[in-house]
Amino acid sequence: MQKSTKNYTEEELVALLKSKNANSYSLLYDNYSAALFGVISKVVSAEEIAEDILQDVFVKIWKNIEHYDASKGRLFTWMLNIARNASIDYSRSKQSKMDGKLRDLEHSKYEVNKQSSAQSNTDFIGVKEQVAKLKEDYRVLIDLLYFEGYTQEDAAKELNIPLGTVKTRVRAAIVKLRETLK
Repeated sequence: MQKSTKNYTEEELVALLKSKNANSYSLLYDNYSAALFGVISKVVSAEEIAEDILQDVFVKIWKNIEHYDASKGRLFTWMLNIARNASIDYSRSKQSKMDGKLRDLEHSKYEVNKQSSAQSNTDFIGVKEQVAKLKEDYRVLIDLLYFEGYTQEDAAKELNIPLGTVKTRVRAAIVKLRETLK
């Protein structure tokens, strides 16, 4: 398949995806796979499992592109949530717990060292930069929830604050990020 050198706007890419244009899938993968893999890798440490989840995420995106609503957010944000949720679903699954028990100590040590040295691939799109500009209370929550895979309940326990406060701050942070990313 020949790579296209044309740059597409987000709206054009979404239109191509909704028309099930095969080249749009390659374009989508080429432009977003590294960032989505970075998010998945923050939650799932085993590279081969993270790659499988990434593949599943792109299949979900392809099959569910009709459900994407541009008025609710950007395409990348929608895809990021799919990737994040798929990662969290896996980490909570019975399979994840079995995979963790089966890995030997040396392999686990290698994976932990590899993960700790990896940098977030979301930097190139400016999300991390915008999150860093948020108030401390907001930034900490966004980091925990979106980049480290915590649930809102886990974040509330970790930070020793009420769940309602977590929800309110996250909503305010998302509104602030949405304004700055427009």
